[in-house]
Amino acid sequence: MNQQIMNQRTIGEATSGGGLLVVAQWEAKEGEAERVAGILRDFLPQAQSEPGAKLFLISRSNDNPAQFLFYELFRDEAAFKAHQDSPHFKTYIAGQALPLLAKRERMQYALM
Repeated sequence: MNQQIMNQRTIGEATSGGGLLVVAQWEAKEGEAERVAGILRDFLPQAQSEPGAKLFLISRSNDNPAQFLFYELFRDEAAFKAHQDSPHFKTYIAGQALPLLAKRERMQYALM
């Protein structure tokens, strides 16, 4: 997460009031990991600045650089839908990254 954004918001502030947590795991096709990483670097600042995104992190595996983990906390279901309908999601994720993946799993959780 951008250090400036992290300084402005603590984990407690981000999680207060609940929300919709989305955890996704990706694995890039063989030879595509660096392309996927580049797309995600371009996408991440825009996703983090969405008004309905309370917390948005993307990590890359130390053991297998083709694997990526997303930890996304949205204000509610409507904010998650707005995220998926955003121009940056459609361009970077749907248009560029998804065709480069061998595997994509997504799970949704409600904060306790």
